[in-house]
Amino acid sequence: MELHIVLHQPEIPQNTGSIGRTCMAMDASLHLIHPLGFSINDKLLRRAGLDYWHELDPSIYENWESFLSRNNNPPLWYLTTKASRSYDEVAFRSPTYLVFGKETAGLPMSILSGIPEKCLRIPMLKEARSLNLSVAVGIVACEVLRQHNFSNLQKTDPQNRLSDQSEPIPAKSE
Repeated sequence: MELHIVLHQPEIPQNTGSIGRTCMAMDASLHLIHPLGFSINDKLLRRAGLDYWHELDPSIYENWESFLSRNNNPPLWYLTTKASRSYDEVAFRSPTYLVFGKETAGLPMSILSGIPEKCLRIPMLKEARSLNLSVAVGIVACEVLRQHNFSNLQKTDPQNRLSDQSEPIPAKSE
């Protein structure tokens, strides 16, 4: 499964660092679209990404148009609280590009207008304005990978660290 996480004008370095770590662990590509609210060398960004950031090699773009051009108008899904369709209603195909907006404002209407069928939301209480950006990325990225049986990812512990348990862990009942 080819998964791409696209952050349009992210503002908080810790969120982007955490998302970078998630991308590395999930074998996903990270795309960052300017303006960024921080320097790519920000110590908070690197701290949140731990020692994974150097393995990530994010693609960086000057603006939305350059992202579209350099990626040949890829198949995009836009995550926004303005959408009426839930992310779990979609059968994601490879490649999948998930586009997320900045923490304080989300994606601009200049990007979202005219494409409601490509806009998705994460269900939440009506009293909640939104979720943390890094949490939202993790939720939807896991669903995309789940639909593809977590291909390319290690699903079991190779060290079998729970094997010394006296009782077996019950299987999930359906």
